[in-house]
Amino acid sequence: MTQEEKTQIEERIVDVLKTVYDPEIPVDIYELGMIYKIDVKEDASVDIDMTFTAPNCPAADFILEDVRTKVEGVEGVASANINLVFEPAWDQSMMSEEARMELGF
Repeated sequence: MTQEEKTQIEERIVDVLKTVYDPEIPVDIYELGMIYKIDVKEDASVDIDMTFTAPNCPAADFILEDVRTKVEGVEGVASANINLVFEPAWDQSMMSEEARMELGF
């Protein structure tokens, strides 16, 4: 797999991640800054490191499954491994400008 193919797959993954929402927040998880790493591997598997805005997020299982299902549905992705991480801890500075405006920050 070429670097260009990996980049195209990563762009499609970002597009699909922008359709995943925490039910309590009207901004997608990508714009919230909850995605720390997207790593497309040679075998078309993908490792994603992500976090939550709070460690005890009541929708955690739902969001993780939504991410995994949607990423595995992306053309060119064979499988997705979603790693839940809490380092560094999420804070509001990780949000995009668009997310800050949407939430009134």
